[in-house]
Amino acid sequence: MPAYAASATLLPVNLTLGAVLAVLLAVAACVAAFARLSPAEDRGRAREIVVAGLRATAQLAAVSLLIGWVVRSVPLLLGFIALMYAVAARTAGRRITGNGSWWWAAVPIGAGVAPVVLALLLTGLVPLKGITLIPVTGILIGGALTATVLGGRRALDELDTRKGEVEAAMALGLTDPEARLLVARPAASDALLPGLDQTRTVGLVTLPGAFVGMLLGGASPVQAGAVQLFVLVGLMAVQGVAVAGVLELVARGKLHR
Repeated sequence: MPAYAASATLLPVNLTLGAVLAVLLAVAACVAAFARLSPAEDRGRAREIVVAGLRATAQLAAVSLLIGWVVRSVPLLLGFIALMYAVAARTAGRRITGNGSWWWAAVPIGAGVAPVVLALLLTGLVPLKGITLIPVTGILIGGALTATVLGGRRALDELDTRKGEVEAAMALGLTDPEARLLVARPAASDALLPGLDQTRTVGLVTLPGAFVGMLLGGASPVQAGAVQLFVLVGLMAVQGVAVAGVLELVARGKLHR
């Protein structure tokens, strides 16, 4: 293994790591609590941070134990990916709205991820093997989830704030969806900014996870760079489709508050 593959000495799994993680989680929760980083209608970001940290611990532990078993069977592999998609859709939908329209969030996530994953499988760039397909699909689903949440929330917030402008546009002859799009589109497009900034500054500000993971796994820097480039470009495509999709659903009143 090359000298730069130093995975054996990176973050040993021991009590020290557990203690550091616990302290970092406590710091994040305390900062959110003392700074009152919670909208009035929410139950509190501090509590959400603690719950998210504990859930992540349990979920990653479970995945670490199950992943070796799942990758041996195509049906189990596809079932695991379906589970990731279902969880992402519910998480995004519930973050956008608290009513029964939340399930529409599954549409933009699926519309963004499915074509990219299908193209990768058909071209042979990603084989139908869990050790490759699961992390690639997980990254794309995670990106679509983030874009859907940000785009949906920003669009609905803007429509709540600027109801008068929507009504004025309709009075001028625009349809309801057209008037909603006119107001919500600029705000929803902000959901693309994190992905754009990450892509523009990669290698200069940060070295993202895929790049570092490939290096630690023994790949050459060129291979790691190629994989990271694919991830970033794929994420921009997925997130663009997701934001466009959630914006259309909001404009047509399918996803609402």
